[in-house]
Amino acid sequence: MSSLTVFASRHQPARVLPGFEITLGFTIAYLSLIVLIPLSALVFKTLNLTWEQFWQAVTAPRVVASYKLTFGASFIAALVNAFFGLLLAWVLVRYQFFGKKIVDALVDLPFALPTAVAGISLTALLAGNGWVGQYLEPWGIQLAFNRNGVLIALIFIGLPFVVRTVQPILEDVEKELEEAATCLGATRWQTFSRVIFPALAPALLTGFAMAFARAIGEYGSVIFIAGNMPMVSEITPLIIISKLEQYDYAGATAVALVMLCAAFVMLLLINGLQAWQRARSGASS
Repeated sequence: MSSLTVFASRHQPARVLPGFEITLGFTIAYLSLIVLIPLSALVFKTLNLTWEQFWQAVTAPRVVASYKLTFGASFIAALVNAFFGLLLAWVLVRYQFFGKKIVDALVDLPFALPTAVAGISLTALLAGNGWVGQYLEPWGIQLAFNRNGVLIALIFIGLPFVVRTVQPILEDVEKELEEAATCLGATRWQTFSRVIFPALAPALLTGFAMAFARAIGEYGSVIFIAGNMPMVSEITPLIIISKLEQYDYAGATAVALVMLCAAFVMLLLINGLQAWQRARSGASS
């Protein structure tokens, strides 16, 4: 091989994909048409408002009440999903039982099920005349048409995010470390808290953030079971729909811009947690 060939091979940029420039241009154009242009239209529509009008639209008492319910219920639902999602992932990875494959498939049901169908199903189950609600309502327990219904719907749609994030990490945990901890006299709780949980923590935080972000923008499964009472059980996406129906496009885009900023913050948080998880994995290996 001549020296000229060696020099050219060293200075030629590596291209994983053939036709990299064309592929990159197509990707940017597709991303712009599908994502960037609609989001920029949202921002430009909001710019029609003055700062006072924008602030009044996004801080109206009814809107603020919807923020509190949406973000509060989403946070609580994500916490519940983080706990029970970890338990479910543990059972699916560490135990063998009859019907395990069916249970594992049912975890993905909220992904495939239309959100409206999920909302109708939960309402039929938990309403006062539903299969479960009819036995709870005489005891004063109402799980539908109030904030409880919002929380249950958000738990339902967010559980798979935690399970599917934690499950592969739990499968990769080396059992030799657990055996070594047991041989050194550690109890089961010490082994879990000091050996297993630190390896699962980044994935669990990522699943929590994904479930929280998913719950913030949920609409279809909530409106059927929430009752949609203003200042009580009205979520922010419903506020946006109501403003659109009233032809208040600027007000709708103003509230939507607040939700968009919250989604961006959650996206950055999720990406940061995933980067942290990869860094920990690389350091441990």
